[in-house]
Amino acid sequence: MSAARFNCIQPGLEPTEMSARYRAFVDMAAHAEANGFSMITLEEHHGADNGWSPSPLIMAGLIFGRTQQIGVSISALLLPLHDPLRVAEDIAVLDHASGGRLTTIVGLGYRPSEYAAHGKDWDARGALMDESVDVLLKAWTGEPFEYRGTTVRVTPRPLTQPHPMVLLGGTSKPAARRAARHGLPMFAAAHLPWLEAYYYEQCAEHGTQGFYMMPGEDTAMIHVAEDPDRAWAELGQYFMEEAATYASWQTPDISSAMHSHARTPEDLRAEGIYQVCTPDELVERLSGQGPGAFVTLHPLVGGMPIDEGWKSLQLYTDAVLPRLR
Repeated sequence: MSAARFNCIQPGLEPTEMSARYRAFVDMAAHAEANGFSMITLEEHHGADNGWSPSPLIMAGLIFGRTQQIGVSISALLLPLHDPLRVAEDIAVLDHASGGRLTTIVGLGYRPSEYAAHGKDWDARGALMDESVDVLLKAWTGEPFEYRGTTVRVTPRPLTQPHPMVLLGGTSKPAARRAARHGLPMFAAAHLPWLEAYYYEQCAEHGTQGFYMMPGEDTAMIHVAEDPDRAWAELGQYFMEEAATYASWQTPDISSAMHSHARTPEDLRAEGIYQVCTPDELVERLSGQGPGAFVTLHPLVGGMPIDEGWKSLQLYTDAVLPRLR
């Protein structure tokens, strides 16, 4: 399975370049669908110096407007930062417009600055999440319900019944308990088998059913190039831009498959979270993995020049995928 990740980072935030980047991402999503990709993944952050993806629901809508089949997964939508009624409406509309192609992983987030910027209480984030998840599930029934002292009703009901695909993200026992309590599947941001066992224990305790997903032990973002040494020399700064930004947000209690500890592009290359592969290397790797092979391309990683992103994406679709089929 092939996926492409986009967060439209643009160091410097120059408006003309940012506009070109967003338009390129939509074109790349269409190209991905035309070449058999199954998924586009998006994410949410706020106030980043490089503009890191503040509006994933809008980005999902842009993709759905250009495509017919490819799925979109938001990993994760920071639900407590938003009005849950608004989110319920937006996801319902996207569910209709896409024919049910949106998967949303909802998460707490881990940056107090984002809560402060949105006027939300960091210390109340767990309660906010519980309330917001409850609102989504009630809203998507299409029936009236009580919310903060008034009777509300969200229309239209989603196309997908009983509701659009929603998973609860997290890497902690409280997150697993919350997912089980609400009867939702769980997505962990890191390879945490112990949490999988705990989640299923909680489902049994609450009498709910769900499933658990997590990244593999060797999760990596892939860039394709004929000469990896040259690519790292010329483009390593862009991989480092994303890795360093993300690492700066992490705290010791946060687990993530994408948390880098590198200080230089050379360290980052050795770490293996970001990999540059030749077409031959990628064909050999994916062929060896059999029918369950999975790869995620990140063609605009870290503000990568758009033409370089296209080179990677087209090299994958022209020189890798045909040989796998």
